[in-house]
Amino acid sequence: MSRGARTVAAFLAAGLVAAWWLTEPRPLAESDLPAHSPVAEAGERIFWAAGCASCHASLVDGKRAKKEKKLLLGGALELETPYGVFRVPNISSHREDGIGGWSIIQFVNAMQRGISPDGRHYYPSFPYTSYAKMAVSDVMDLKAYLDTLPSVSGRIADHTLAFPWNVRRGIGAWKWRYLSTEPVIEFESPDEALERGRELVEGAGHCGECHTGRDRFGGMIAGRWLGGAPNPEGKGRIPNITPAGKNTADWSPGDIAYYLESGFTPEYDTVGGSMVAVQENMAMLSDVDRKAIAAYLKAIPAIANEAKE
Repeated sequence: MSRGARTVAAFLAAGLVAAWWLTEPRPLAESDLPAHSPVAEAGERIFWAAGCASCHASLVDGKRAKKEKKLLLGGALELETPYGVFRVPNISSHREDGIGGWSIIQFVNAMQRGISPDGRHYYPSFPYTSYAKMAVSDVMDLKAYLDTLPSVSGRIADHTLAFPWNVRRGIGAWKWRYLSTEPVIEFESPDEALERGRELVEGAGHCGECHTGRDRFGGMIAGRWLGGAPNPEGKGRIPNITPAGKNTADWSPGDIAYYLESGFTPEYDTVGGSMVAVQENMAMLSDVDRKAIAAYLKAIPAIANEAKE
């Protein structure tokens, strides 16, 4: 082998080592967990704020579950995307088919690092980039609550994705760019309501996952935070919910809080589309939480509506 060929081979080898290191899953250790005794009752609040049932509730006759059946978390919902079909897993307390056998640290790593118990990257169709901004104690409480819910048997098939999206290892590089525990919006003098609202909107509520546009790599565009985006479930757009939003610019904080509680707009219209499930979840929160969400949404930077809205 010539000297030039050896040099090229060395560079290629170094590049492969760097790529392997860059894409390595980086889980938290058990010693990273706070000294916190999980409380199931507190976890119920996080369950509704995070909308777990909206995706993970077992399908009934091929449709999303309603009312009490929302607590049967057997999964199976299929999400059609440009990358392929993502299938929502069973997160019930079943010890083999669900997550009942997971430890607290395994659950925290799934929620906040996007890493499975067997050490694989999860696809960001699971909104761990938002859940990463939650308090770890809230995630621990959520696991305690999920463990109290019914066990549902049935393991869900894996996703159906085309190359290169079916190569999970590459998600490690994606995480370097898009996975952060830092707040999206920094307030100069946040009060208790703004802090509470930010935790719910940016974290558990993962509102940005639908209401924020994405770049060509599928990451949220920070400069368009909550400024509206194409509907991930099909035609139309998810609206701008910043203070400049076409539908919400003239809404008061009280209007927003009441909408989240009742599903009625100030114009006496009713919630529709995929927001129905979100509103039903928000109605399960306290009035204090809904007012905090409203305070946050009225305090964030206004994003101009796009021409197509």
